[in-house]
Amino acid sequence: MPESTPVNPAEAGLEVKTYFVRSRNALLARANFSDLFVDYYLHLSTHQMKPEPQHGEMFKRALAAFTLHCASQPRNVMTAWTMNFQQPLVNIFLAGDNEFGSVTGRVFSENVRQMPEGLLSADVIRGKGEPLRSAVNIMGDDPFKAVEMFYAQSEQRAARYFETGEDNYAMITEHPDCDMEWLRGLTAEDVAMLDDTETLTLMETRVERWHCGCNQERMMQVLLPTMKQEAEALFAADPKIEIRCPRCAGRHVVTREAMEAFVEANA
Repeated sequence: MPESTPVNPAEAGLEVKTYFVRSRNALLARANFSDLFVDYYLHLSTHQMKPEPQHGEMFKRALAAFTLHCASQPRNVMTAWTMNFQQPLVNIFLAGDNEFGSVTGRVFSENVRQMPEGLLSADVIRGKGEPLRSAVNIMGDDPFKAVEMFYAQSEQRAARYFETGEDNYAMITEHPDCDMEWLRGLTAEDVAMLDDTETLTLMETRVERWHCGCNQERMMQVLLPTMKQEAEALFAADPKIEIRCPRCAGRHVVTREAMEAFVEANA
């Protein structure tokens, strides 16, 4: 899993609040995602990307689900999800680093593998431990339902996602001795009124930001092995090439002159 780079702690970000729902034994995570979605759209504009409208809406829901999930995990966890949907045929990639409170991702709509069912693959690194991978089959085109399937099969506990207002999303997860009848019966309207109907104990406030950390040097590191072996094939007659970040699809232009200098510096 690629490493993240630190973000500026002074930067504003999305506040995700987590609560323990007393008497129900469940964890609630919720946030208003307006600012994070604005950052995502600015990212698309900056790098001249325009995903299909359906793919863009799916990505927003996937980003909300992923961010709420990350904010409920320990601070020493790095997570990456690849969500493969078959109808429509699209992959959604997401990555988060809880140490820095950063999330990023992208849509893959070309050369997507066709399979009998969709698949959600999760890669997790805790502290300095070895990467752990799990994968579950998913159905449909709703990222919320896909992540709920992931929780049930991989996490071995229930999770439910809700849209409670414009750009407001919530996740409720099962804890030991959870009131499962209550959890299964919840509606978006119920979740929007939890402050009035349940006793909520604030556990933590996390700040999450749209941040990848890709830059020119990192892209040149990706190109370095090919440049050393097949420089002519890499550039041909062009003085520069364009490379997209595999994590966020950010656009980077690398000149042959810069690559040659980079090769010499890393000889």
